[in-house]
Amino acid sequence: MSVSPFRDLESLLDEVASMGTVSVWWGDLVGVRFSRDADESHYGASEMKLPLVLAALRRAERGEIKLNAQVRVHNSFASVLDGSIFSVDPDEDDDPGTWAALESGTTRSLFQLADHAITHSGNLAGNLVLEAVGLDEIAHVLDVTGCSPKTSIRRGREDVAAREAGITNTVTAADLARIMASVARRDTALGGAPVCAPVEAMLARQQRRTMIPAGLPSSVPVANQTGWQPGVAHDVALVRPIGRAPYVLAVCTTTNLNETAAAALIASISKAVWKICAA
Repeated sequence: MSVSPFRDLESLLDEVASMGTVSVWWGDLVGVRFSRDADESHYGASEMKLPLVLAALRRAERGEIKLNAQVRVHNSFASVLDGSIFSVDPDEDDDPGTWAALESGTTRSLFQLADHAITHSGNLAGNLVLEAVGLDEIAHVLDVTGCSPKTSIRRGREDVAAREAGITNTVTAADLARIMASVARRDTALGGAPVCAPVEAMLARQQRRTMIPAGLPSSVPVANQTGWQPGVAHDVALVRPIGRAPYVLAVCTTTNLNETAAAALIASISKAVWKICAA
């Protein structure tokens, strides 16, 4: 009797099933090879920044905004609920460069802010990009990449009034994989290479490497976007092994694990997938 190549991965997911919801989608650039609860909905956390930055470059490619436009860095945003003002907590942000611009009263280009929203998962940078881009354009990105209604970006980070009113951002592992595969294929609906190549380059410079990249050999090129807050840890990655076909892996978790343990779990899933690929 043949043994399933997914046995170790399935066993790992069975072991953690009692901890919460762990969603996995793994496939090539056109289809799925393995999925487990990949259509389950999770709070989006910083995964919203992937379609956000795609939306920014997509609008720039159409000539509607300029990526070299200088943006005054500020920390005062209007809630989508009622226009009330909210701010981003610097203690919840890992992007010192954008905060330094705020403290010094200097500007950053829209491209710099988009880059920091991805590479440093900057919440302040992301909200500034959102002001320039708009939620409607993000919805268009989700639509053209084939995302389901379960993935929806409806507010900026730390918009507490909106959050308390039930206005939130949600994702699924399958939809995150769809977006990443569209980037990898340089889909014309996203704007082709002029949009997708710079975004993949940003993802390849991602500073958060404790999840999917941690389960891979250090020499393997990987571009990823993480999302984290207590009880939630996600990562979606485009892996381009040298001499082999690329693949996309998306893992979303809503569990009782702390940040370190959740990252280790996602790294273990990534390692199990890599083992199958290398077999």
